[in-house]
Amino acid sequence: MTDDLRLPPLLIGAREAARALSICQKTLWTLTKCGDIQCLRIGRRVLYDPAYLRAWIDSKKGGDDGQVTD
Repeated sequence: MTDDLRLPPLLIGAREAARALSICQKTLWTLTKCGDIQCLRIGRRVLYDPAYLRAWIDSKKGGDDGQVTD
């Protein structure tokens, strides 16, 4: 099978999720622990659905004053 036919991962680990959001893993853990970013726990693994990450980004875009914060 070639790489062109591969499906994107359905779930990603914390390292990949933090990298995708351009934040450090510690910040990701903080956001996860307080419930801002949803995760899935499968056994001992903490995994993230890229759709959840996109939803979190979208929720930040529509802030109270409509401005994007750093």
